[in-house]
Amino acid sequence: MVQYAVTLKDGDWTVFSDGEAIEHGLSRSAAIQMAKDLAFAAEERGDTVELLIQGYYGDLSRRLTGGPEA
Repeated sequence: MVQYAVTLKDGDWTVFSDGEAIEHGLSRSAAIQMAKDLAFAAEERGDTVELLIQGYYGDLSRRLTGGPEA
């Protein structure tokens, strides 16, 4: 499983991959697009993907997708 997350950290929107910050200083929309692009590539490789996106008020949305087909 691969995990991508978009959160507000130190005033900047940051993209994380498996808990490690990989890009920061983005707009929220750019960070979400980057995480979705990374998630899509991982799904294409057959990985299960957990995508976490923080909202403006701290709420968190979670989506679990991908993985090998049965």
